[in-house]
Amino acid sequence: MPIKIPNELPAYRTLTDENIFVMDEHRAMTQDIRPLHIAIVNLMPTKIDTETQLLRLLGNTALQVETVLIHTKSYESKNTSTEHLAAFYTTFDEISSRKFDGMIITGAPVEQMPFEEVSYWDELCSIMEWSKTNVHSTFHICWGAQAGLYYHFGICKKPLPEKLFGVFPHHVERKSSILFRGFDDTFMVPHSRHTTIDRADVEACPQLKILASSPQAGLYAMMTENGRQIFITGHSEYDAVTLEREYLRDKNAGLPIHVPFNYYPNDDDTQPPMVTWRSHANLLYSNWLNYFVYQTTPYDLGEIR
Repeated sequence: MPIKIPNELPAYRTLTDENIFVMDEHRAMTQDIRPLHIAIVNLMPTKIDTETQLLRLLGNTALQVETVLIHTKSYESKNTSTEHLAAFYTTFDEISSRKFDGMIITGAPVEQMPFEEVSYWDELCSIMEWSKTNVHSTFHICWGAQAGLYYHFGICKKPLPEKLFGVFPHHVERKSSILFRGFDDTFMVPHSRHTTIDRADVEACPQLKILASSPQAGLYAMMTENGRQIFITGHSEYDAVTLEREYLRDKNAGLPIHVPFNYYPNDDDTQPPMVTWRSHANLLYSNWLNYFVYQTTPYDLGEIR
């Protein structure tokens, strides 16, 4: 899918070098099709890394995608320059009158805090409420998934005895799930979190279906009956060195951290990491875009209710 992004966005050069099909404004305007409009609520501190990771995956199918990057107005990022935010981001207030084919809500490093103590919680609640009538399908990632499950269904996150950190095998539970069409019997997903969602809480919620899970990492994918809301607890979008950066950051700071599971050959952190999740990550996002965004969204976005 050719993805339309500004030439000046740092991700443009990175993705072009990787042969990801990106297009500029002029090329996009000459295509006589309606692009898919995807909003990305980026709550991660390393916003440029996360932009690149998500745009890489959104650019891997066959239609035109136009993204809008959103940052919170109620919290000022400490790790991304104001110049970058001013050039490439907007706030929810500026797009709240629009409707979108899809939206992604990322994770955030606030999972050990009660939701209500997160400085931008009220703003995020407004976005999630708005998404119910203004977005055809919303894709929640990691803490974003926990936040969505809590806001929409009252499902609480639970603390883990230690950080879940590494790359873990998963399996599809609902074989008929179109989100996992083409997946192997076992697929790998990176996780990096201190909290989890209890299966019993999700099974007690009739609006939700469990799609995939892991013996070690627990529930991975859940969604509502029509796919308007999808919740993914892992980080399939991570690139090869994301876990390594987190690991070395904590190790060098003297924090308790173990070598990420199933990441380095023989757990030897002097060796390059093994990437075992990339193909399924691409398939996950292309399935979401194709089946839950493109195939079922109204041509006229104004018809989204």
